[in-house]
Amino acid sequence: MAILTCTPEQRGGATRGEQRERTSTVAFVTDLQAAPSPTLPRRASKVDSIRPTYGFDDVSLAPGMETVEPSDVDTSVDLAGLTLSIPILASAMDAVVDVRLAGELARLGGAAVLNLEGVQARFDHPDTVLATIAAAAPEDLPALLAEAYGQPIREDLVALRLQQLRASGSPAIVAATPGAARRWGPFCAEHGADLFLVQSQVSSARHIAVGYDPLELSEFTRLMRIPVAVGNTTSYEAAYQLMGQGIAAIFVGVGPGAACTTREVLGIGVPQVTAISDVAAARDAFFDDTGRYVPVVADGGMRRGGELAKAIAAGADALMLGSPLARAAEAPGRGTNWGMAAPSPTLPRGTRIKVGTVGTLERILFGPSHVTDGSENLVGALRQSMAALGARDIRAMQAVEMVYAPSVAVEGKSWQRGR
Repeated sequence: MAILTCTPEQRGGATRGEQRERTSTVAFVTDLQAAPSPTLPRRASKVDSIRPTYGFDDVSLAPGMETVEPSDVDTSVDLAGLTLSIPILASAMDAVVDVRLAGELARLGGAAVLNLEGVQARFDHPDTVLATIAAAAPEDLPALLAEAYGQPIREDLVALRLQQLRASGSPAIVAATPGAARRWGPFCAEHGADLFLVQSQVSSARHIAVGYDPLELSEFTRLMRIPVAVGNTTSYEAAYQLMGQGIAAIFVGVGPGAACTTREVLGIGVPQVTAISDVAAARDAFFDDTGRYVPVVADGGMRRGGELAKAIAAGADALMLGSPLARAAEAPGRGTNWGMAAPSPTLPRGTRIKVGTVGTLERILFGPSHVTDGSENLVGALRQSMAALGARDIRAMQAVEMVYAPSVAVEGKSWQRGR
């Protein structure tokens, strides 16, 4: 019988030197494990304190113990001295608001805001410019916008548009950025404006600037002979401070609009349900402290009736719509819309989008709806939602229960999604 022999290495074993090395290594590791580790206090990082925030798709409205007949629901709202039968404002965007749409929306019970720094105040015949922008090739659009919005704002046109707004039956509501407000606020007040909106990307009660004198809001509201509204903000603290500056209404929303790219370009913004709720809480606290009620206007991020209802339930008194109304036949954008900061020659924060033209403004707001996705008959949907929730008016709607329900839109809807 043959006997086969092999070395320790061939057997997969270890030599005595290797065994000694392994033994010392094991002892070293054992010593480390046995030694008490020092306690290292952990400093909290920023992500440890991130609070959850909610958008329209994250929440749902919970029915209560009562329902109301839809015809008995009151959707009216008082806004800065104006009484509107529906809580709808058309956004100060050139593709949304001109004199014609403002007059039609006023007839339907809402109000429109005209952009003082848009084409309406720069051109005798703005419709021609709007048609060119709507039809321009994407690669030509930035230069075209920069050229159009580089034309000077003219006093005669501002005065004319204010006169035309009033003649159309619309309240004369106009908007300008803080840099232009000092120049155009008093002028508009003298020429018949009803409400002046100071609107910027982010509004604060304290703006720090080197090289120029920023707008002092408290002085501005005190000297203006008409109510002054301010936007936009998302913060409880900022909203409360702004209300203390004498404003008549506050607008909420940074970057939620369909044609706005602020969130992508600058990385800032708060989901609308949280933003509206925070600012509404500031409004209520300010009212408790001072006895003065400052309406909250939710601006952007709403396309369907359910989103309008959720915005009111979150605390909004009124709603500002842009792209949903740009789809109206009366809108000057011809089925397109673009953000207010899109014309910036250095850092555009808006884009032109194609929304299409689906019908009249009346159909979009009051129906009859030709679609099932809730994007038409918006006021009818709001009224029906309020009725189902037992809310007889806007203030009651602000008190309905809201629940966290991120799956509510897809629960049981697999057939609708084609699966």
